[in-house]
Amino acid sequence: MDIHTNWLEIKTLFKRSFKSSFHYAIASVSAEGEPHITPIGSLILTEPGKGYYFEKFTTHLPKSAHLQGRVCILAVNGSMWYWLKSLLRGEFVSRPAVRLYGTLGELRDATEQEKAKFQKRVSKTRFTRGYTLLWKNMSKVRDIEFDKVEQVKIGAMTKRFF
Repeated sequence: MDIHTNWLEIKTLFKRSFKSSFHYAIASVSAEGEPHITPIGSLILTEPGKGYYFEKFTTHLPKSAHLQGRVCILAVNGSMWYWLKSLLRGEFVSRPAVRLYGTLGELRDATEQEKAKFQKRVSKTRFTRGYTLLWKNMSKVRDIEFDKVEQVKIGAMTKRFF
């Protein structure tokens, strides 16, 4: 799987993953060499090999960015119906999961377009207290440049993709 050739497919899987779980898992490594996984719901993929996320509550990712900046992001289509249909068929009709590997950029102010795009994503939750506490005032983003994509193999159910 090529990151540039398959970017549209990768973005589609990321959208399905977010829709089914409201977050992605971003893995990084601490100064002590320990793995750390952070749930991030604000990641937005842009042009091929690029994306950004809003950084507000994270504590380990900023430290990781200063150390080496390497991350791995896992997106899984967790839709119950997708999995049930796939299990009944004995195969996945689309890739169930993918990992993106990349390097974190510097923290910066979000553009008005970036803010608007994220607000559109979470607009259905605007009536909740959680929206106000979590997402109403997102202002800082960190870019990510991706250099590798890895398909997730799940035995015979994913053999058509390899």
